[in-house]
Amino acid sequence: MHKIAILDDFQNTSMKFGNWDSLRKHAEITIFTDHIDNEDALVERLQPYDVLCVMRERTWFPRSVLSRLKNLKMLASTGPWNAAIDIEAADELGITVCGTASSLTAAAEHTWALILAAARHIPAEVNSFRNGGWQVSVGRDLSGKTIGLLGLGYSGSVTARVAQAFGMKTIAWSQNMTAESAAMHGAQYVSKDELLASSDILSIHVRLSERTRGLIGARELSLMQPHALLVNTARGPIVDEDALIAALSRKQIAGAALDVFDIEPLPVTHAFRTMDNVIATAHLGYVTEGSYEFYYGESVENIRAWIKGEPIRTLTAERREISYQTITS
Repeated sequence: MHKIAILDDFQNTSMKFGNWDSLRKHAEITIFTDHIDNEDALVERLQPYDVLCVMRERTWFPRSVLSRLKNLKMLASTGPWNAAIDIEAADELGITVCGTASSLTAAAEHTWALILAAARHIPAEVNSFRNGGWQVSVGRDLSGKTIGLLGLGYSGSVTARVAQAFGMKTIAWSQNMTAESAAMHGAQYVSKDELLASSDILSIHVRLSERTRGLIGARELSLMQPHALLVNTARGPIVDEDALIAALSRKQIAGAALDVFDIEPLPVTHAFRTMDNVIATAHLGYVTEGSYEFYYGESVENIRAWIKGEPIRTLTAERREISYQTITS
């Protein structure tokens, strides 16, 4: 019998979205709904398991962890790639890593949920309404305003289409972007500094890498307009967190709408939890029914195929990403 552990299932939903019963003839399945940061404690917990189902970038698996998990033979990762797994180490240690498809729209939809909530002061208005109040703020119009997109990949391009439907001017920049590639999505390519200086709303849509870590720091924030809103549904470390807290504290920019953070789950005493110009959610961009059907449904398929000795959707150092599949409804 194989021993399978499903990690970081915060909402205890994995059984709902995957046909795990199809594996019970071959495996014992354990679900962990909490999160462990400490490497020693993590290794101790996971030592008995030969298969781990991991939600992308919740628990990290560097070489120092993988090399100590002597029974581990397979990592069933959700999503088409996972920056939290040391793929080179997994290859060397003979650990099979498999991925799944992912929604191309979920993160962009959540981006707009945050933008609209910030523009219309929805949290404050809802709180007022629940307490018997009425009209405590004046909202912002979006039509005619400029949205700056840091990245125009699958999430950024969907965000651009919605912005254009609202009648917004769309400008964009990234390290690999060209005027031609921006124009394909109805956006105007500008320099990085012009993006920062001209955007009423700056929304981040690049992947976290060594090139993008800290891409928005104190200098970049100083270029933004005082009324500007920064939106991040990509990855926390793309923005220098200390610099952002300082800018928000000084009202250097009007506010931030955040779904991602340097440390997740976010510590209960973190400054973002109490700042009146921050709207934040708990990394919900990919937490949708459609995404989870892909994530857990295909993870079960991947584990079943691996048990048969015919692994599918494998990720290696040479092939770090599987093909995406779009959820349209």
